[in-house]
Amino acid sequence: MGEGVATIDPVTLDPHLDDAHGAGEARRAVRDALGVAIATSAYGISFGALAVAAGFDVWQTCVLSLVMFTGGSQYAFVGIVGAGGLAAVPAAIASAALLGVRNIAYGIRMSPVIGTGFWRRAAAAQFTIDESTAVSLAQSTHRARTLGFWVTGIGIYVGWNLSTLAGALLGDVLGDPRAYGLDAAAAAAFLALLWPRLRARQPIVVGVAAAVVATVLTPVLMPGLPVIIAALVAIVVGWTNWLGREDRADAEPDAVAEREGLP
Repeated sequence: MGEGVATIDPVTLDPHLDDAHGAGEARRAVRDALGVAIATSAYGISFGALAVAAGFDVWQTCVLSLVMFTGGSQYAFVGIVGAGGLAAVPAAIASAALLGVRNIAYGIRMSPVIGTGFWRRAAAAQFTIDESTAVSLAQSTHRARTLGFWVTGIGIYVGWNLSTLAGALLGDVLGDPRAYGLDAAAAAAFLALLWPRLRARQPIVVGVAAAVVATVLTPVLMPGLPVIIAALVAIVVGWTNWLGREDRADAEPDAVAEREGLP
């Protein structure tokens, strides 16, 4: 080789850069998780006040948040029992269970993030909710996803139960929750769950049809039953896959991360 040929030094990779990136992702995950936990926990005040207004004792209200711990199901259960009394308890349980079915899908999706081990998975089951799943899957590293899941889940669990207790204790002082608009919290929570899914014709048709069915049946049936019957609309449409093929024609390409799944 002659003197005119330049030599190229090998590129050295600094492992500290990767460590710094990972640490930054972890800090961002914790920051996002805490922000979501604080914002979501505030809704517990409305649940506590609504539950007491519906006839639940303070301890009954707190047990619901401690054991059930899924906001949509809790609002549905309290609302149906409050409107229909003890006779509506079976319908309230069925409605709450239907709303909680989505957590099964979240559990399957979060299984690689949680890892193995009976006790780890048993503890994670209580914290597998919309928010913990969303924060976790929004991260780009495994450690950040793990932190996002646990910090969000535990943060909301603690905050939700404290705010539920506060709302229940303040229920009598606040008076009628409708005067403060707290009765709209349940509807807002359900809309927040539904809205991100209205991206194609099939879910839009299901949502509109179910709303019409529930609205027509509410004046004539026991509280809770219209919601259960309206859910049959989704079952029928899903079973026949009505409009599903048309939606797939306009769907995103297979390379999209949501289809491939995060590692």
